[in-house]
Amino acid sequence: MTIKSILVVDDSPTDRQHLTDVLTKAGYKVTGAASAEEALAKVKQAKPDLVLMDVVMPGQNGFQATRALSTDEATKHIPIIICSTKGQETDKVWGMRQGAKDYLVKPVKPADLLAKIAALG
Repeated sequence: MTIKSILVVDDSPTDRQHLTDVLTKAGYKVTGAASAEEALAKVKQAKPDLVLMDVVMPGQNGFQATRALSTDEATKHIPIIICSTKGQETDKVWGMRQGAKDYLVKPVKPADLLAKIAALG
């Protein structure tokens, strides 16, 4: 599977912009979402090849959104990488149990992010 389009989900405009800049420079088409609810709608609409999901957001959190996407027939094939400040081992394990393919702790290093994306593609 070739990854060309990525949905970045983060309630922080700064974090969203940072990830968008890194990904755009690497040649990816990037769409943003400021909440889990917005992400769930955009995934069905835009059908991205990958979702980068924050965890700590108002309303529905990233773990809940990851579980919703990974159990929905229409979206379960889309890989999710969680990018969060929650860096405990239990957070990583829980994120993977919700259906994430990988987990990065913020601040995300561009090289690490691009390597994880390449490994999925």
